[in-house]
Amino acid sequence: MKTDKSYAQHLDQQDNLKNFRNEFYIPNDTIYFDGNSLGLMSKRAETTVNTLMNAWKTYAIDGWTEGKHPWFYLSQKLGKMSAPLVGAKPEEVIVTGSTTTNLHQLVASFFQPEGNKTKILADELNFPSDIYALKSQLRLHNLNPVDHLIQVKSNDENTLKTQDIIDAMTNDIALIILPGVLYRSGQILDMEKLTREAHKRGILIGFDLCHSIGSIPHQLSDWDVDFAFWCTYKHLNGGPGSVGGLYMNEKHFGNEPGLAGWFSSSKEKQFDMEHTLTPAGDVGAYQIGTPHVLSAAPLLGSLEMFQEAGINHIRQKSLQLTNYLMELIETKLTDYNFTIANPKDESMRAGHVYLKHPEAARICRALKADKVIPDFRNPNGIRLAPVALYNTFEEVWQMVQILKTIMDEERYKKYENKRGVIA
Repeated sequence: MKTDKSYAQHLDQQDNLKNFRNEFYIPNDTIYFDGNSLGLMSKRAETTVNTLMNAWKTYAIDGWTEGKHPWFYLSQKLGKMSAPLVGAKPEEVIVTGSTTTNLHQLVASFFQPEGNKTKILADELNFPSDIYALKSQLRLHNLNPVDHLIQVKSNDENTLKTQDIIDAMTNDIALIILPGVLYRSGQILDMEKLTREAHKRGILIGFDLCHSIGSIPHQLSDWDVDFAFWCTYKHLNGGPGSVGGLYMNEKHFGNEPGLAGWFSSSKEKQFDMEHTLTPAGDVGAYQIGTPHVLSAAPLLGSLEMFQEAGINHIRQKSLQLTNYLMELIETKLTDYNFTIANPKDESMRAGHVYLKHPEAARICRALKADKVIPDFRNPNGIRLAPVALYNTFEEVWQMVQILKTIMDEERYKKYENKRGVIA
């Protein structure tokens, strides 16, 4: 039976990606289902950090151009390694900055309010950081965010309707910023259709891929997306605060960035020390400062594993894991007031399951006490992310048994129903 432990073990035996689990450090024998917030540390990431540390030790300043991974070209090298994950050409992707810094750069470069086109379209379910940045950019143009930031509403507090977004693409919209995947419910937005509809109306569109990169395949170049940006510490396992990434469609190459800096320069001109910028002829123009070499180093090891595994195989296993998790929840936890709030349709569901429960915060505390690491989202959400590279089907089975015991014995009542400092 599918509800038996032996069935989960059978699925693990058939798993073509199972050996990648040995590449990761699993903390304290936990069942770690929080990889959509912070991915686990891999042995390869540890090795590549040590490699770049040794380059600093060995070459000192010559590490910029010497050694296995010369620092001067590291952002481009990592961009090339990342490009297959977003369906882009190597010259369209760069690893640089952070999610919010890159968003500021992109909005500063592409939001050019003129005439009646003075508004930015976003959504009400997006991660707060993006909204903070958009409001800041509007204020820099002396535009009131109350009037000029339009946020598409959700009918159910969990998901967005594609048609609602399209209907909001009115004549006064100059720029659209949306998540590729909603961070709470894990809904995948139809990036291809939304891009097509935006361009029909003469609107530029970009996507936040923080919760989709490394979890689902993309085809940004084929979809003609204008730009995208992301972090690398979730599904990409780049480590806490690891360097972000951005994509720029090649049709926008040759434009000067809105926020110019030292590394916006053409590599050939950078050390001419001229006070007139000659921007790089590709996505490199949208860099700002010197790359954070040691924060980028783990990605050399992590992205290598993505190259070996293949994003389509990762996606296939991810769907199997979340399907299995939902099936067990619907079989074993029907009497405990849980609601599965993520899309069940595979074409719309990314890499995690989103449960709602009135006692979510204290249930998460009880799970952690039993060495299951979930992710609480205020006010009543539990995100469970079984990650394809290091989680197993047996762990999914074990987690559901533990959660059932917690509910049967009401263990969660020992804890306050409020979040910690970091949920």
